Amino acid sequence: MATGRTHRPATRSRGIPEATVARLPLYLRALTALSERSVPTVSSEELATAAGVNSAKLRKDFSYLGSYGTRGVGYDVEYLVYQISRELGLTQDWPVVIVGIGNLGAALANYGGFASRGFRVAALIDADPAMAGKMVAGMPVRHTDELEAIIEDNGVSIGVIATPAGAAQQVSERLIAAGVTSILNFAPTVLSVPEGVDVRKVDLSIELQILAFHEQRKAGEGAAAAAEELTGPATGTGAAPAAAVVPPAGRAAAAARKGGPEGDVPAVMPA
Repeated sequence: MATGRTHRPATRSRGIPEATVARLPLYLRALTALSERSVPTVSSEELATAAGVNSAKLRKDFSYLGSYGTRGVGYDVEYLVYQISRELGLTQDWPVVIVGIGNLGAALANYGGFASRGFRVAALIDADPAMAGKMVAGMPVRHTDELEAIIEDNGVSIGVIATPAGAAQQVSERLIAAGVTSILNFAPTVLSVPEGVDVRKVDLSIELQILAFHEQRKAGEGAAAAAEELTGPATGTGAAPAAAVVPPAGRAAAAARKGGPEGDVPAVMPA
């Protein structure tokens, strides 16, 4: 079986936009779920809904793959699974090392979805001598002194960094010097890497902060809606209600028509 070192995805050479590449895993996840339910074909609308995109964007993305579906039938699910997997390089073996086996690194090591998606965890690596030899996810943790040899022996081109922020840059430099050309960074810091090295950053605190922003906005919209129910909708830029103030002469005339004192008549009338 080929390793990731010798076979790299052809997406860039074929001119597939990065935005499309970023959506391909979403399509693959939705298609895999359909395949597991033995669904033979799917329309662009159904697949777009499952992937969380609009159907026009999906059809445009698939056109880069040379897949246009069949009018009135849709897309062949199994063929699309193969086509996208091939485009993402998932039809081959990609050995991966995880560096930093704390709580997060151990959780990543225990993730069961790597193998079914074309990735093989080749080694778990940690700088703590006390961790060396400990079993995590059925694998012995190895010391960082072995990092370069592990990468060379396994043909590793993808490294996962789950170290504290202060150690991440040095780890990335060692990975790159040893031949790693793609890094998934979970450390809460920005890595400086040379041209030709791809870095994907996963910062859980930033994602939570973005969610907090949306929650705050929803709470504000809810409060505004509640206030509107109590006071009625505001108009224009001022605080005046959507009604015209009746001048004194008008109020007197209205009072005369009603046959009562001016004080018994509302001070406003519908606009």
